Amino acid sequence: MSASDITQMIEAFDRLAAAGFIVGPEWQAVHEVCQAHEGEALFDWGHAICHRIEGDDWNADYWYRQAGKRRGNAKVADEWSVMKAELFKQL
Repeated sequence: MSASDITQMIEAFDRLAAAGFIVGPEWQAVHEVCQAHEGEALFDWGHAICHRIEGDDWNADYWYRQAGKRRGNAKVADEWSVMKAELFKQL
């Protein structure tokens, strides 16, 4: 995982946040970034959030397990804030 990969993830998720965390082009961009880095915990966490947004809880839970996380009750925006802080620690 390189700094540019992390930056790409942050930028894509920030665009998704600005769009209101809805399924659309910004969601697809985040999903593609996550799929390109399957097996890397932070990207798997992002993948889980994507499927949570989509309403596919079964798939989201799979990706949360891959990331070593559990789906919580926090708003997606709040979860993104926590994840973003973790991503910045990797830069």
